[in-house]
Amino acid sequence: MFLNKYCNALAFYTQTIILIVLLSIAAQSFAQSDSTNVKNDSINTSIIANYNKKIAVIESQRLSDSVKKATLEAQILTLKTTDNLKKEELQKQLEVLYSKDSIRIAQKKAQINLLRLTAKGYPVSGFFKDTLFTIYSKLGSFSAKDRADAISARIKSLGEQFGFNADSLKTVAAETTIDLVYKESIIISISENDILWNNSTKTALAANYKKIITNAVVKYKQETDVSTLLKEVGLALLVLIVMGILIRYLRKLFNWTAFKIQQEQDKKIRGIKIRNFTLFDAKQQVNALLNVNTVIKWLLILLLVYIALPILFGIFPWTKDFAGTLFGYILNPLKKIIIGFWNYLPNLITILVIVVVFRYVLKAIKFLKGEIQKGNLEIPGFYADWANPTYQIVRVIIFAFMLVVIFPYLPGSDSPVFQGVSVFLGFLFTFGSAGSLSNIVAGLILTYMRLFKIGDRVKIGEVIGDVIEKSLLVTRIRTIKNEIISIPNSTVMGSHTINYSSDAPEKGLIIHTTVTIGYDVPWKLMHEALIEAASRTTFVLKEPEPFVLQTSLEDFYVAYQINAYIKEANKQAIIYSNLHQNIQDVCNEKGIEIMSPHYRAARDGSSSTIPANYLNKDYKAPPFNINIQKEKE
Repeated sequence: MFLNKYCNALAFYTQTIILIVLLSIAAQSFAQSDSTNVKNDSINTSIIANYNKKIAVIESQRLSDSVKKATLEAQILTLKTTDNLKKEELQKQLEVLYSKDSIRIAQKKAQINLLRLTAKGYPVSGFFKDTLFTIYSKLGSFSAKDRADAISARIKSLGEQFGFNADSLKTVAAETTIDLVYKESIIISISENDILWNNSTKTALAANYKKIITNAVVKYKQETDVSTLLKEVGLALLVLIVMGILIRYLRKLFNWTAFKIQQEQDKKIRGIKIRNFTLFDAKQQVNALLNVNTVIKWLLILLLVYIALPILFGIFPWTKDFAGTLFGYILNPLKKIIIGFWNYLPNLITILVIVVVFRYVLKAIKFLKGEIQKGNLEIPGFYADWANPTYQIVRVIIFAFMLVVIFPYLPGSDSPVFQGVSVFLGFLFTFGSAGSLSNIVAGLILTYMRLFKIGDRVKIGEVIGDVIEKSLLVTRIRTIKNEIISIPNSTVMGSHTINYSSDAPEKGLIIHTTVTIGYDVPWKLMHEALIEAASRTTFVLKEPEPFVLQTSLEDFYVAYQINAYIKEANKQAIIYSNLHQNIQDVCNEKGIEIMSPHYRAARDGSSSTIPANYLNKDYKAPPFNINIQKEKE
């Protein structure tokens, strides 16, 4: 049973590996095709074509000189020994041609040296897509690319021949080239241009190419031997089996950890709380831990597969290059990150130094703010309640200045994309916060105008209440009905503001109310009654004494205004209520009727409007008096 399950698992992993291998091969083929296309770009083609034109001119001169040299050498051989003068003349002409040949070679070498850093050659591939050497120059009607392809094909044909003998690969000198020949087949012809591109001689370059080709063929024969392939297949199966076992037990391990996590619910795992806020309850925390457990499991499985693939690719000669490619996918980005971090390290240290300097500058300013708030430091014309808002403004300015200083040291700050994003964000901030900016400016002005502070009883427009919050955007007021009203600072600036609390502790706040009484009540008695009522009222100051003003003499009544000093501006509602109660009590005690302004009463037979408990016990309503007058006849 176990063997059956194991075989099924092994088949599954084998199929997975094969699929990944095929995808990798396709990716590798695409990458090589793309690389070849890059090498054959128009710039490289143009450079090589220009070089070939110049070399063609030099080569035509070489051919012409070669014909002349052959003719002169033939003439010298036909001369008799007695023709010394003629022989010396021909010898001089021949030396001139040899010197021209040296100049020609120097010119070609100069052209090649100019092209060596820019021009790209065409690789001669081995049996496993490895580059054996590079071809730069054409030969006859064959371009450099045609030569590289033809040589690659001929080398591969050597690997297919049974009984390859390295000694059969020989160098044969031709008229203008030296050839590598295997039996009767020419593998490569080495020209003068090839020698110049490789900074070598014909003999040395031929020996080097012979060694490279021989080693490649021998290595291919060894690695494609049946016994070697069987060993490689066995090793690959062993790697797959080990990987399958590791993945199987890895899954068991993480299944066990998942089970343990579920068992600890409401035991060790009780959720995460931040003060009174429940970030995760026990069940949510368990689910989160299970998800993390699953993610780690699959990451480790993928890591095992990723490590196993290069090992598998490295076993077979056809796929050895894939191992380096796969590792390169991780190592190259890591290398770039490390190099980038190392190159950025001086800028990072500069940024850290700038941040530390500005941090201590802010600490110093914060210390000054605290001393001003406590009253330990006094600056003429600068109030203590200005300290915190001024600190906040200076803090924002310092942060902005710090960002300006740091900006050139940020990675990518010079790129057009980074600058475009910065401009776009500034545009959004400017136009998206136009209304908010007006409120912020108004809030700053209100702070330095010192219209009110937290806790003051104020009246803004039609709203009366205590100030509970002052921010850059709004002012919040709590009314006597416990309503919270938020007023934008720009509205506060545009409205009239009454502050009841600013001078109340020192000079006192005058509360006042008006009572209208008929002309039949003596004004002195009314003054005494109102002053006594004010004196009875809680929170009304004895000094300065309350006073009465007669504000108007109307048709049916006199308007008396009682004024009294208080210091608790936030308790006006209860003080006014007590004052009105005391006015009623004192007026009733003194027999003063408080009636509506246009009250009409027939005094005869009408009861007093004073409550009964303020009247004498023997009080009776007066009778009606009727006078009848007869008309004279």
